[in-house]
Parts: sequence; structure tokens; C-alpha cells
Amino acid sequence: MSEVTERRLNSGPGKVLLAVYVLFAISAGARALYQIATQFSLAPLAYLLSAFSAAVYILAAVAIGRRRRRLALVAVWIELVGVIGIGLFTLLAPQDFADDTVWTDFGIGYGLFPLILPVLGLLWLFRSTDRS
Repeated sequence: MSEVTERRLNSGPGKVLLAVYVLFAISAGARALYQIATQFSLAPLAYLLSAFSAAVYILAAVAIGRRRRRLALVAVWIELVGVIGIGLFTLLAPQDFADDTVWTDFGIGYGLFPLILPVLGLLWLFRSTDRS
């Protein structure tokens, strides 16, 4: 008799994923709040996009933590589209970005981790057994 190991959304590698999303939410959120509060007129688009990325990271973290797989999938897909879209936009129109965001140049300022994170997130979400 074989025993199937359940892969809960917020257990094992999911705990690491959750911790990284919390870390990115705090990092991106703190950066965005500081920039919006002190330098908003310099690069409003970049700072609002940083705030948006923080909101997406928060949504992903909450969804993973509460084992809401569908919501987590939505958040991580938004993240992937965002980092690719903003990455392409910053390469094609760098003059429109007076300052960097978390997703600028595909997250190069963060070691490309913003590009890798949603891929890892999607892999884990598709492998987990939570089906909420």
C-alpha cells in the first residue's frame, strides 16, 4: 500500500515561497511608501508601479498563507505578466522611467529574482494539492 504525500500550498517549499513573498511585499512596499512620500513628483509612474508590485506580493502571500490556490494563481500570473511587461517597457522606453521599480529591467536590481519568483510560484501552485 503506497502513501501519497500531500503537498499543501503553505507547507514545505510553500513555506519558503510564502516567506519570500512576505519579504518582497515588505521590501517593495517600504520602498514605494518612502518614494511616494518623499519623491513622488520625480517619477510618479515608477513609484506607483512599485506600490502595485507590493500589493501583488501581499495578495500572493495572503493567498498562499490561507491556502487559496485560485487567488494565489491569479496573483502570481499578474506578477509574471507585470514583471515581463514592465521589463519590456523599461527596455523599449527607458526615458519614461525616471527611477527603478522592483520589476524594472525584469528585476535586475533584485538579481532577476522578481522574474524567477513567479515561475517558481506557478510551479509550486500547480504541484500543490490544495484545490480551493
